[in-house]
Amino acid sequence: MADFTKSSRTTSAADIAANNPGVNLGTSGSMHEIDWGAEDQYWERNYASRPYARGDRGYGFYRRAYQYGAESTAQHPGREWQDVEPNLERGWDSYRGDSKSAWHEVKDAVRDAWERVRGRR
Repeated sequence: MADFTKSSRTTSAADIAANNPGVNLGTSGSMHEIDWGAEDQYWERNYASRPYARGDRGYGFYRRAYQYGAESTAQHPGREWQDVEPNLERGWDSYRGDSKSAWHEVKDAVRDAWERVRGRR
């Protein structure tokens, strides 16, 4: 399974491939990099308008979920959400770090970030 425990502001294809031998780099040998800094800014400005966002939870509650969704698109190029969601659910406990959120509380945020990044490819 892919290692989502290490993250940085920008996740490169080389970093992902080096740490995750099962990653498919495709026929060109490259993947798009995810600029987490830009994604982070977008979600901080927009999370409150999302239908799953609760008023008693600030951006910090959803931040790791958005990062997980954005970074996961590089791990599963060309795959549909319904095909990867079970894998992402299994990986959430390892990825979430200090977050106390359960998968059912953040899965819509993960999917939202997944769809946003995937739609730009």
